[in-house]
Amino acid sequence: MTPPLWPKISAVLPPDENHFPLHFGDKVEASVVEMLRRSRRQLYSGTPAAGLLLNAQIVLDVSWEKLNTGTWRHVDKEWRRVYSYGCLFKVCALCAEEPSEDDLLQAVHTCDMGLLMGAAIMDDRLQVLVGILQKEVKKDTRNEEEPEHTEAKRLKLTLANVPPIGEDRAVPRVKCPSLESFQKNYLVPTKAVILEGTIDHWPALNQHPWSLEYLRSVAGCRTVPVEVGSRYTDEEWSQTLMTLNEFIDRYILKRSDICPDGATPVCGYLAQHQLFEQIPELKDDIRLPDYCCLGDGDEEDVTVNAWFGPAGTVSPLHQDPQHNFLAQVVGCKYIRLYSPQDSDKLYPHPSQLLHNTSQVEVENPDTKRFPEFSKAPYQDCVLRPGDVLFIPVQHWHYVRSLEQSFSVSFWWS
Repeated sequence: MTPPLWPKISAVLPPDENHFPLHFGDKVEASVVEMLRRSRRQLYSGTPAAGLLLNAQIVLDVSWEKLNTGTWRHVDKEWRRVYSYGCLFKVCALCAEEPSEDDLLQAVHTCDMGLLMGAAIMDDRLQVLVGILQKEVKKDTRNEEEPEHTEAKRLKLTLANVPPIGEDRAVPRVKCPSLESFQKNYLVPTKAVILEGTIDHWPALNQHPWSLEYLRSVAGCRTVPVEVGSRYTDEEWSQTLMTLNEFIDRYILKRSDICPDGATPVCGYLAQHQLFEQIPELKDDIRLPDYCCLGDGDEEDVTVNAWFGPAGTVSPLHQDPQHNFLAQVVGCKYIRLYSPQDSDKLYPHPSQLLHNTSQVEVENPDTKRFPEFSKAPYQDCVLRPGDVLFIPVQHWHYVRSLEQSFSVSFWWS
């Protein structure tokens, strides 16, 4: 009997081998291209799934080595495409016969790896496949009555350690300014401002409030990159991949039953990730701020990133080469801003890699090493759900989560 999933998978694939494109530049070895062609033949000839899975894994192993040789910026896009094709063939092999729940989860993970590490192929076919697979994955079953988890299921307001904010340095707030007013009073003179009432229409704030339950239901089985460590300037800082469910359990809920020897986990942060391109269901819950139209680029030129983590996550004092709208969806953050005119007092790292990041620990500065830091004027604020902070280009900013938090940033110019 034909398994019910395969017709859905095969329906989004090319109808036959002749319509399945496999074209690569000279940088991809002929032996690898031949392995891809062999996988294509297996896909359409009814070869047992085990044979297709073996060849797909060989393609993935070879291309993975290419992706991890040298710096990411120097990885040739052709090898990223090879990796994506390997992911596609592996997904097909996992789903060609009656897949178990583990097979389905592995197929979803494989799609995500292609979306994260590969390049778009065949009209972004991996995105289509993962949408089909997500519907097949059984909902996560947890003991909802466990008190330690029930309290934390919603990202709730438990502010702590909020620095006093004087009126003279508080970032100003304005409610729904017109495009003309925003441009004249804030964009052109590059002044920070908190915009109120501009994202109240987001489904993420009303129709589909972003609770832990909702995030699990939409994206719990999806694989995401997580920063592990207090801040990216620390020596022990690292990055890893895990499902969103695993991230929530380990770093948001801090479940003792999943930590080795009951140890308290270090800080984990889903930071600066284009989550909404990876998971369009979440993209439907947000909207591009209207003020982005005042920039020189098109809508496609706006970079949208997710920032999801527990209380205590920190982005060290740094500056970005574009304007930023930081929209707060869940929880609160303390933010401090410095003008680029005071960069000499902020002690940027001397290394080229971290030249846009200050060496100073903002809330506990070493006054002997950095004596001029205390002379730099600044503005600060607490960003609350529904607020959007405009951070002008090159303005230094330090961010600390006061509680479990989800923010969305829009970089534009």
